[in-house]
Amino acid sequence: MLIKHLELFSGIGGFRQALELLCNDFDILSENIGFSELDANAISTYKSNFNTENEVEIGDIVSFVNTEGNIKSLPNFNFLTGGFPCQAFSMMGNQKGFGDLRGNVFFKIMEIIEAKQPDFILLENVKNILTHDKGQTLKKILQAINEAGYKYIYYDIFNSRDFSLAQNRNRIYIFASRTNLGDSFKFENQLVKDSFNSVKEKSSLVKHEYAFEILEKNVDKKYYLSEIIKPTILSNGSKNFKSKSEIDQLIARPLTATMAKMHRACQDNYFSDDYIRATNPIEYSSRQFSKEELAKKSIRRITPKEAFNLQGFNDNFYLNAKKAKTSDSQLYKQAGNAVSVNTVYAILHYLFVKMKILGD
Repeated sequence: MLIKHLELFSGIGGFRQALELLCNDFDILSENIGFSELDANAISTYKSNFNTENEVEIGDIVSFVNTEGNIKSLPNFNFLTGGFPCQAFSMMGNQKGFGDLRGNVFFKIMEIIEAKQPDFILLENVKNILTHDKGQTLKKILQAINEAGYKYIYYDIFNSRDFSLAQNRNRIYIFASRTNLGDSFKFENQLVKDSFNSVKEKSSLVKHEYAFEILEKNVDKKYYLSEIIKPTILSNGSKNFKSKSEIDQLIARPLTATMAKMHRACQDNYFSDDYIRATNPIEYSSRQFSKEELAKKSIRRITPKEAFNLQGFNDNFYLNAKKAKTSDSQLYKQAGNAVSVNTVYAILHYLFVKMKILGD
């Protein structure tokens, strides 16, 4: 079994990291034939962690696809992955869907798929795509995949928290096959969880149950909130925006690409030294404090390294990115945009090891 992989909208390589870890853990042969990414900083992190020699660097997928002969020149591959841009479908965006250029790049994926016909495709996006435009957006996506020759299409919602990452991050994963995998084949969250739970302890993944497990006790002072900004971060909102702001969460909130800007504590992740250094952080997190009491505490944001860990990237992956002189602001963005490594690993284990979709 040889998995020949093309990673589109790669970011820093979450799909590839999961695939390479899985292949190392289960003696599976894999080869990455290329990747696409626009952001120069993300490409830098990608190349600092993967050997991309002799691989096709697609870059801007729109320009690549629109240039005659490019798709045809791609080496053949049997597995395509992609976390296509979610801003057009996100709750935090304007939700323009396919009316947004970033939504339309989905069809550039389809041009590659139609021409190369890989055996399987695995795509990721925000949960909100299920209900966007009253379900019409997802319907168009599934229809396009079907018309490209993939009659067997499955999808479900997966939460990173269920795969040994202390982050609530719900994402939709769409899996499609050109051939019938049998009447017994299902692609469901619970089945993937069961499969993952049977191997997680012996896997080489980053694993944690609670956020405090990856929080460092001593970090640079620059990550701490100033006395001036604390009231804003701890605020429950303003006239047009109300939400309960809480710090010291046992399970982190979803990381966002814009967390470098520091949103309120109902949108981003902040932790007090008292929580981080508590003998029993679980017991401590259950205590109630007034906003005034909280404002007197030393409170910090998560560091880029911790953000990478919450997405399942190990310390070496982060350190390689730092060696490439990537700024904190870009590292936050990269972590927020990434797919959760453990979630993808769990899905790939289910597909390639448990269900043996490529055979023995």
